[in-house]
Amino acid sequence: MKKEIIIKLSKTFEEAAYIEQDVEYWMARDLQRLFEYSDWDNFLNVIEKAKTACLNSKSLINSHFREVTKMVTLGSGTQRKIPDIMLSRYACYLVAQNGDSRKEPIAFAQSYFALQTRKQELLEQHIEMIERLEARHKLSQTEKELSSALYQHGVDGQGFARIRSRGDQALFGGSNTIEMKHKLGVPESRSLADFLPTITIKAKDFAGEITHFNVKKENLQGENRISNEHVKNNQGVRRVLLESNIYPEELPIEEDIKKVERKIEQTSEKLMKETSSLPSNLDAKNL
Repeated sequence: MKKEIIIKLSKTFEEAAYIEQDVEYWMARDLQRLFEYSDWDNFLNVIEKAKTACLNSKSLINSHFREVTKMVTLGSGTQRKIPDIMLSRYACYLVAQNGDSRKEPIAFAQSYFALQTRKQELLEQHIEMIERLEARHKLSQTEKELSSALYQHGVDGQGFARIRSRGDQALFGGSNTIEMKHKLGVPESRSLADFLPTITIKAKDFAGEITHFNVKKENLQGENRISNEHVKNNQGVRRVLLESNIYPEELPIEEDIKKVERKIEQTSEKLMKETSSLPSNLDAKNL
């Protein structure tokens, strides 16, 4: 396909998009024209195949295909209602995949919407990495503040390490920090939290925050009292997780947080360029 045709088609498809309340969508009648289908009923057959593909992918059809009616002006000047369909970006991709690829606009659309969908996936992955990194930084800050507070309540650095390990033992159903490192294959010299999923990092942070709060509120003194407090709080957080069938000790190891941080630094600028044409919403299901 010639470069000038690609540029023309790209502009055409982008201009055909509607944005309402930060949601981007296309109208099926517009796509019918862009895909060079002269008959609406024939194009509806393509849309039905796309709906089947959507269902097979375990996505909700109503989240990507929404039937509507709109007013059109006839040659006589009168107006009447005609059926139309609002399509998410993913729906457009499925329609293109089920269309006649011999038509040049459809061949282009198959790549165009696939690429845009991939950009959205990359953006979502990037956001998940940032959330995990922020959670890890928050836990580090909480533990730093807790360690400082415990020092003022009669607990030294080694005592804090023992308290934290007992807390992990309560959170992970009997496995202390060293045992969890062995189970997950975490190097002895590295922090266990650097390899935990976001949900577990936040669980540890929440338990630490409660301990910090109660140590100051109740003026707890000494390693034993504070350790018992921290165990109690981790047990409480664990109960909440178990109510949702989340077992922290069974969750798989995540990528080293240091590698994640480097990835974020390396890809931030690239993602900004690649996703510049994405809608402000991140979920096509909001259609």
